[in-house]
This record gives sequence, C-alpha cells and structure tokens, in this order.
Amino acid sequence: MKKILTLLAFALMAGAAFAQTADVEEEVIYEKNNHKVVTNTFWDNWWVQLGAGAQIYYGDHNKHVDFVDRLSLALDAGFGKWFSPQIGVRAMISGLSVNGATQTWLQEDGGVHATGNTIPGKYTHDYGYLVEQQFDFYNLHADVLFNMSNILCGYKEKRVWNCSPYIGVGWMVTWNSPRAREVSLNLGIFNAIRLSDKFDFNIDLRTTMVKDGFDGEVGGRKEEGLWTATAGFSYKFKQRGWDRSKTIIRNNRAEANALQKQLEALQRENDGLRNDLANAKGKEIRVVEKEATVSPVLVTFEIGKSKLSNQARVTLGLLAKAIKDSDNKLVYTIAGYADAGTGSKKINQKLSEERAQAVYNCLTEEFGVDESQLRVVSKGGVENMYYDDPRLSRAVIMGANAEAGYDIEK
Repeated sequence: MKKILTLLAFALMAGAAFAQTADVEEEVIYEKNNHKVVTNTFWDNWWVQLGAGAQIYYGDHNKHVDFVDRLSLALDAGFGKWFSPQIGVRAMISGLSVNGATQTWLQEDGGVHATGNTIPGKYTHDYGYLVEQQFDFYNLHADVLFNMSNILCGYKEKRVWNCSPYIGVGWMVTWNSPRAREVSLNLGIFNAIRLSDKFDFNIDLRTTMVKDGFDGEVGGRKEEGLWTATAGFSYKFKQRGWDRSKTIIRNNRAEANALQKQLEALQRENDGLRNDLANAKGKEIRVVEKEATVSPVLVTFEIGKSKLSNQARVTLGLLAKAIKDSDNKLVYTIAGYADAGTGSKKINQKLSEERAQAVYNCLTEEFGVDESQLRVVSKGGVENMYYDDPRLSRAVIMGANAEAGYDIEK
C-alpha cells in the first residue's frame, strides 16, 4: 500500500511540474549584431592542419644564387583554437631544409654548412669561390591570429574566405653541425577557404627572422630568416561555429489566463450594471461629480529600463479591451515610478516619465485606446511601495478616475 501511495505522489508531482512547464511559453529573440556571439567552452573550436610548399632563406651570400636554386621544400604541421570569431592561437612546427651560398676561406672545417660544390662565376678576391650551402632545420613557434574578416565584417558561419594575420615567437634549431639555436619572430597571413563545415583549404604566407649567424656564417646582415609559402588542409573539431547572442523571454500563460478571467468577471459585472441602468428608465437619475479609482493595474520593468516586456503587453492588451468596452467617460491615470534606491533623482524622474509614456504609447498606438481617456503623470523615485520589494517600485500603476458618474435613486 505504501508503495502505491508513493507512486501516486510522484505521479501527482510530475503532473504538476509538467502542467507548470506547459503553461510557460518561451520566445527567443536573436541578436541582429553579427559582432556578438555566444562564447563557447574551452574544448570547442579546435583545429589541426597540415601543409606543404616552398621556402627561401636570406643569408649573407644567398643573393649570388639563382632564385630557383634557392627554393626548397617546406612542411607545416600544427593545431590551434579560436577563443572567439576574432582571436585564436596556434602551435606549429615547420621547416625542413634550405639552400644558399657560403664561403669557406678562413673558416675552420665544419664551421659552415658547405656542400663543397663551387658556384661558377662567383669568385671574389677576398673570399675566393663561393660554395653551395645546405642545412636542415625546424622552427617550433606559437602564433596569435586575428581574423580580420570577422573583426571588420562580423561573424558569418559560411563565409568562404577568412583572412587572419598573425604574429608569433618560436625556437629555431638546425639539425646538423654546426648547430644553432635561436629565438625566431614569425609574421604571416593565414588564409582559410571554406570547403565544408569540417574542412578548410589553407594558404599560409610567412616570414621568419633570426639573428645573423644562424647559418654558421657571421656577415654584414643584422638578421637572417625565411620567406615561406605553404598550402594545405585543416580539420575543424566540434563545436565548429558560434551561436548568435539571444534573449529568451518566458511568458506564463497561467498568469495571463487568470488575468483574462478577472477581466471577464469585471466585464460581466459591468454588463449587469448596464442592465440595471436600462431597467431604471423613468426613474430620477442624479448626476454626482466624483472621482473613483477602478481596477488598478501594476506593470513592472527591469532595473534602469523603460521597455515593456511581452507579458506586460499582454496585460495592457487585455486592459485596453476592457477600457474600450467600458464607459468612455472614464479617464485612466498612468503613473510612472522608479526605485529610489537606484540612480539619482534626475535619472529616476526621467525613468518614471519614460515608463509612463511607454504604457501610454502601447495603449494608444498598439491597442487603439482613445487618448482622451488617458492621463500621464510621473512620480520619480519612490521607496519600496509593496512588500519591501524594490522591484515592485520599478513600475507603472494605472487606475480609472471617473470624472462624472451615475447615482441611481430608486
């Protein structure tokens, strides 16, 4: 028996929770500004890349070698992450080998990367014949990328071409003797051409600078380095894109339905009074000048704002119907308030005016209430009006003031 009662209790709670969820409507409003997106987690927006191409070394004597003979194969392999559509980082190893020229006169054996083959026609009185130069190396570098396409034009998920200049530092090392190890400065442009959601075709253009002497020969240059151009592919891991910024507005239909029932009850009561008035024909009717407040309505606002929520608009729409169906002699006062505990007197006065005006505009422009039935006032900042809750002071209160009413004497 206890098990059955327990199951029934769970069923009732689940049903109540479902009913409460079903009574709530969600409206999603997406940000139109393409420069604003939802930030992803650390494990999103990673990619890996591979590439191959050509590179050329600029050293002390390389200008004496034909351009084509100086070209050598370049390889790239790396991985990276975008922290936002505009900024990312990448770790990469690149390199392989370089070709050039050097001189061995007055150099000890093993002091330069010389193959022993002379370069025809390149003889100087000081150095003798220049010889071919070749050595292997790698450059391990970390780069910071700036996606200028997204920075200038905003994020676009299916943009075909993204251009990202970058700057980075690395550690450049020769594999063979004489060994050299130098800090490298890397500047380049990373171009990603979209093939699909997962794959991009990449073109990487880069210059790398190191101190003079990296090739084993100290000459008249202040620095040496590489020009590199590679092409390849990258694979993007999930999460691959960025969601647009959005605002979720939850409207409680149960509250709106309850308000609708209250207005319907007031309408029935109003119809009853009209019937009483019709049945009182022929009897003496005395007009009494008085002011009476009828059915006040409270509409609240977010802190520091005067924009009406969708829930408030629903409330005003129902109220507007009741106003138009009721006595057109009634004048409704729209009183705006602000929370005195937030902001200065000047700000609160302006805010209370804007809130009252927002309600006035909604009733007249959106729901067609006659302007002659509305009066707008602003109260500025006030202390907590209800239940010691400052949120209830960020509000507009509406009340109906009858400029002339009817008193039926039977």
